Amino acid sequence: MRRLILLRHAKSDWPDGVADPERPLAPRGRTAAPRIGIYIAREELVADRVLVSPARRTRETWDLVAAQLPPVKVVASEPRIYDASASRLLSVLREQPRDAHSLMLVGHNPGLEDLAEMLAAGGSATYLSKMSEKFPTGALAVIDLPVDDWSLVAPGSGRLDRFVTPRDLPGAD
Repeated sequence: MRRLILLRHAKSDWPDGVADPERPLAPRGRTAAPRIGIYIAREELVADRVLVSPARRTRETWDLVAAQLPPVKVVASEPRIYDASASRLLSVLREQPRDAHSLMLVGHNPGLEDLAEMLAAGGSATYLSKMSEKFPTGALAVIDLPVDDWSLVAPGSGRLDRFVTPRDLPGAD
């Protein structure tokens, strides 16, 4: 069994003249990311391996989330996550080492949302419905995959364990 945790970056800002990869978090994002980190720690969802898009907003999100967690075994920047399609993200998943039983991707939409919908064929009807309506900034999807090796992950093979947004958590605006 493998567990995939998809975390969309928290709410970002749109400063004039700043290229997309360098966009920072907005104040709302800087407040939401630690709440998601607290939730991850409380629910014991800390991944063995975390891959983070190199975009500033994803790095800032991860830094704020990670500050709430025990140490993670492996954290790496993964350029292929930035502006990635679901199929590219699936390729990244399939390349992960067998010793990583749980993996977190910190990235962007529409790729993360499309990947979650591609993989999650079952699970809570409430979570599936909520996720299909919107995968907002700061959202966290946890998908269990009944495989022993990441190379075997296939569309429709996952079960959505949970879907949480910052607004679902204490301290939400």
